[in-house]
Amino acid sequence: MSRKEIFVGSAVAIVTPFDENGVDFNKLGELIEFQISNKTNAIIVCGTTGEASTMTDVEHLETIKYTVEKVNGRIPVIAGTGSNDTRYAIELSKKAESVGADAVLLVSPYYNKTTQRGLFVHFKTIADSINIPVVLYNVPSRTGVNINPETIKKLTEVENIVALKECNIDQLTEVINACGDKIDIYSGNDDQILSMLVMGAKGVISVMANIIPKETNELVMNFLAGDEIRSREIQLHLSKLIKALFIEVNPIPIKEAMNMMGMEVGECRMPLISMIGENYDFLRRTLAEYDLT
Repeated sequence: MSRKEIFVGSAVAIVTPFDENGVDFNKLGELIEFQISNKTNAIIVCGTTGEASTMTDVEHLETIKYTVEKVNGRIPVIAGTGSNDTRYAIELSKKAESVGADAVLLVSPYYNKTTQRGLFVHFKTIADSINIPVVLYNVPSRTGVNINPETIKKLTEVENIVALKECNIDQLTEVINACGDKIDIYSGNDDQILSMLVMGAKGVISVMANIIPKETNELVMNFLAGDEIRSREIQLHLSKLIKALFIEVNPIPIKEAMNMMGMEVGECRMPLISMIGENYDFLRRTLAEYDLT
C-alpha cells in the first residue's frame, strides 16, 4: 500500500458511554452523530478516553464495529488496538481491520515496557500484520516509556506506519528534524494544539472535542487556512476550559462534563471514580462560564 493521509483537522477521542448492561450503543450513536454534524474530521474509538483498558474483548470489538457501521464512511474511524502484549495487539488490529476500521492507533507498551529496539520490533510486527494505516501513540506520562525520535524515524520505513499522536512536545523538534515529511503528526494534548500546528502538525486527537467539536475544528482549520490570529484567539479562549477538563485524570472530567451538560454518558469504570469537592465545583463553574450548561 502507498502512504495514506488519514485525516487533517480535529479528531475526537470519543468516550465510551456505559450503562448497567455494558456499552450504551444508542448513546454512542448519538455522540457519533453529534460529532459528525459539528465538523469533526475523524473518530478515535476505544482509546484512552474511551476506557479501552476496562472493556472486555467482546465490548472492544463490538464498539469498533458499531462505530464503523454508524459512521458509514462519512469520516475516518481509527480504532485503538494497542497493548503491552504484541500478540494481543496483532489480534485486535486484525479484527479491527476486518470490521472496517480505516486505521489503528497503537499506544507504546506499558508496565512491562521494552527497549527502543523492542519498540521498533513491536510496532513493525503489528503493522506488518495488517493492511490499514497505523498511528503511533506516544504518551510516556501514562506508559512509562518514550518512543525516541530515532525510533520513530526507523518506523517511518514501515510502509503503513503513517502518523504519530505525540504527547511529548519536548521532543517534537527532534522528531520533525529526524522524520521530515515522512510521518504526519497530531497533537495529543488539547493545551498544545496551536504550538504543534506551528511546528507542522496536521491536527489534533482531542478530548475536549467531545463537548466542543466545532470550536476544536475551527482552532485547527483557521490555522491551516492561514488565519493564525483567530486560531490563537481560540486556543487562548479555551485555556481555562482545558484546565478544567484535565483537573483529574482523563477521562474522569470529560465524562463529568458531558453528564453536567445532559449528554448522559454514564460514569467511568473503576478504578476511575467520579469527581467530588473542589474539582467538581470548579468544572461545573467553568462549564457555566463557557455557556455549556
